[in-house]
Amino acid sequence: MTTNSDTKFAPDHVTVAHHSPSQSSCAAQESALEFGRFQMLTVAKSRLCKALALAVALGLGSFSNTAHAALAGGSGTVKGLYDTLLDTMKNGRTLGQSGRFAKLAPVIRSSFDVASMARLSVGPSWTGLSEAQRQEVIESYGRYISAIYTDRFDSYDGQKLEVTGEQPGQFGLMVKSRIIKSNGEPVEVDYVMRQNGESWLIADIYLDSAISEVATRRSEFAAILKTQGIDGLIAALNRKADILTGTTAKSF
Repeated sequence: MTTNSDTKFAPDHVTVAHHSPSQSSCAAQESALEFGRFQMLTVAKSRLCKALALAVALGLGSFSNTAHAALAGGSGTVKGLYDTLLDTMKNGRTLGQSGRFAKLAPVIRSSFDVASMARLSVGPSWTGLSEAQRQEVIESYGRYISAIYTDRFDSYDGQKLEVTGEQPGQFGLMVKSRIIKSNGEPVEVDYVMRQNGESWLIADIYLDSAISEVATRRSEFAAILKTQGIDGLIAALNRKADILTGTTAKSF
């Protein structure tokens, strides 16, 4: 995995986004969308983010009663994701941006509860959206997640992605994992899982037991929603995905 861009997450490094003031709306959107860099390490102690994490947890709490069933299924979902990521990394240079995206996007969408993550990340504004707008948000959110993984996991240099265990959590099933970077440094990554029929989907991610990724995104989405509305958020997500993957969002 390359390290020449601070947009990358493990396996090579975990970075902290630096947000600077901008005079243009596009630049403001780009600044807000740096949530993909797992800046949770710097905001974990924020009262706002703790409150958001609780809100997200409450949103996920409805499936806690199913956490004791089919535990192996949760690990299987993460293991399948990791297997695809490693294969993509090992062939990253041959595949290129668009090739990695084409390989990862279907697996991301089948491994993540994209609809639930999009709804929780948008927050209260979700209730005021039309069904067409909700579908656009879900589609752009899914593209963005896939693009982030395409960008982060772009090459292989001996990294390891390991599932280390699973356990019933306060709000559902938690799958524990570890990403070992090329320099040997481990990064703990925990996945909150939601049961969907016979399968388990990733509903949130915790890095080093810090604040949730969904709560962090919800905080940062709020800035775009306040100034640009839902159309601005959709455009920003798609624009970022276009840049990271060399692809173009489909029209609705």
